Amino acid sequence: MLAIRLPQSIEKRLEKLARRTGRTKTYYVREAILEHLEDLEDMYLAEGALERVRSGKEQTIPLKDVLKRHGLQR
Repeated sequence: MLAIRLPQSIEKRLEKLARRTGRTKTYYVREAILEHLEDLEDMYLAEGALERVRSGKEQTIPLKDVLKRHGLQR
């Protein structure tokens, strides 16, 4: 379990949203965290890949080569 402190303005927005929709504040906090967490995970994966490319540990393949390799050229 995790307990967080939110600014009063955010708490009020959550309460208003929860009342209007019939869902709980917990539901909306969980949804917001999950969506942002996925974005952060994607960002860190991309940064790691970029670092590997820049350091020469990994290379990129031009899209035209990938399409050709898989018979997807137009």
